[in-house]
Formats: sequence, C-alpha cells, structure tokens
Amino acid sequence: MPTPAAVRELPGCQPGVLPWSQLQTATQPLLLKGVARQWGLVEAGLRGSDDAMAYLRGHDAGRPVLYSHGPAAINGRPFYNDDFTALNCQVERSSLDRLLERIHAHMQDASPPTFYLASMLVEPNLRGFVEDNPLDFASAGVNAPPSIWIGNRVTASCHYDAPNNIAVCAVGQRRFTLFPPDQISHLYPGPLAPTPGGQVVSVVDFEHPDLQRYPRFAQAWAQAQSVVLEPGDAIYIPSMWWHHVQGLAPFNVLVNYWWNSMPAYVPTPMHALYHALWSIRDRPEPEKQAWREVFEHYVFGPAERAGEHLPEAARHVLGPIDETLARQLRSMLIDKLNR
Repeated sequence: MPTPAAVRELPGCQPGVLPWSQLQTATQPLLLKGVARQWGLVEAGLRGSDDAMAYLRGHDAGRPVLYSHGPAAINGRPFYNDDFTALNCQVERSSLDRLLERIHAHMQDASPPTFYLASMLVEPNLRGFVEDNPLDFASAGVNAPPSIWIGNRVTASCHYDAPNNIAVCAVGQRRFTLFPPDQISHLYPGPLAPTPGGQVVSVVDFEHPDLQRYPRFAQAWAQAQSVVLEPGDAIYIPSMWWHHVQGLAPFNVLVNYWWNSMPAYVPTPMHALYHALWSIRDRPEPEKQAWREVFEHYVFGPAERAGEHLPEAARHVLGPIDETLARQLRSMLIDKLNR
C-alpha cells in the first residue's frame, strides 16, 4: 500500500495556546506541533515511563477505573471474535495503580497482553491534572472536558466521532491515519453494536488488509492522511472524520477534548439513523428515492429553504430550532413512538 499523505501542520503553534481562528474554519485534520509541550505529564514522560506512571499516581483520586484486557494473541487490537458476535477482550474494574502495575510488568514483552483504559474523564478521577496540563478552551467559549486514554501498544480500529476533537499525545507515540467522511463505504464499517469502544469501527485489518475481501479499501487508502504524534503534539480531527489510532510505545497516554458544534438541546444524529433504518431502509426502491428527495428538501438542503415561502409565525419546526422547540419535538416524538 502506498504511503498516505501527511497531515498538514499548522505553523506557528505556541505551547498552551490553541489557534481558534484557524480551527473554527478548518475542514481537514491539522497537526498542532508542540502545543502541549509544557505539560507536567509530557515532561514526566520524556524522563521515562516510570516517571510518567508516578506522575499519574500522584494525581490519582482513588476511584475505580474500567479498562479493556485481552490476551497477547489479539496483538493489541480490541476487536471482534471471528463471527463478529462478541468482542475479543473483556472489561475489568480495578484501580489506576493496579492498571499501571500490569502495564509495567509487561513492558519488556515482545507480545504483551493488551491493557487499555479508554476515554476516562479526567475530572474527578485525576485531581489537579487540568491545572498542571492546560489547554485554553475557555477563551473560545468551548466546553470540552478532557478525557484520558492509557495503555500499551494498543490499536483503536478506524472509527469516527460526531464531535470535533483535539487529541494530545502526552506519553509515548501515536500514529493517526485519517479518512474523510465520504470514505465510509470504502472502510467497511462493522456492526453498530456491540463495538470495541462505543463507535462503529472498520473491520479491515490495517496491518494486513485483505483486498480480496475488502477491495474498496484501496480507494479509501488513496484518500488517507497520516501523522505520528510525539509527546506534546496534538491533532485536530474535524467532526465525522474516520481515524485509526496506534500506540507505538510500550506505554502510551493520550488526552483528548471533544466538543459539539451544536447546543446540548440538539440530540445526536445517531437517533435519526436508527429511526431511518427502521422506517425507511427496507421500503421499495421508488419509495426510498421519494424519501431521499423529502430529506434533501427538509434536512440536507439549505436550512431556510423549506420554510422560506411561509410566514414566520407558520414555520414552526421549519424555522430555527431553539431550546423550547427542541423540547416540543422531543415530547412529540416520544408520544408517537409510544403509541
């Protein structure tokens, strides 16, 4: 497979400062080189894995943590069994200290078991961490509570997230391989449930892609972008971009920040997807095409088009959705679904 294009580096990044004027208009992934280089965790990790683990223990609030554990045979890839009916790893509940002990015990193994704590909210689990490892979201009015990801050489299979994302490599190295949203069918998404990490993932093994079984993957790969993050580097991932993430060091820590482009009263479009699978997908093709036109008119076309010919007082859901109208829509849908 050819080498993917490099993710574009945003020039002039300063430690601790997010370039919001560029991020708010960006439609492609961006490398934010060294933006977290001054972090306490980054500095500890550059001294060594033992120092990084000691740093995390020093902030540990003592709450139980959940993490995935799999045998060496899964090669660091939380995924499915052969018939996609169950996962190839199990979730365990323990302390952060115990997780770090288990990772440390296998750091010299050529093929270690997999340990992966995914998407744990920093607060309230790591006291004082945010103050010692800051990024400036508040100045842009963005609410993006940080989450932390801790593991060994783990691969997060290619997936998308609905929110925008900034991911910071704090310890170790991470390789990100990214694809634009229009490559979804070329990436062969797996089951909607269960999933290894809460989101649908590509079933293609990126290390050994089977192009006989998944021939369209070659088309996706032609659109791929890739970057290896060093400690203190971050990547901006726009909403809905697919990304495949590989931990390259024996011990890796990532901190990420998700934020939505819409207010909290606007729900996830996944609800609409499930409803459309139920109510539209299996209809006769002429009906499906007619509904495609309906959705283009009301949803995917210009937001103001469907109601622009009506008096403002008569537009109701055809006008802008505010919090009051959102509550009315939610109540109406619940009532209809419960009949």
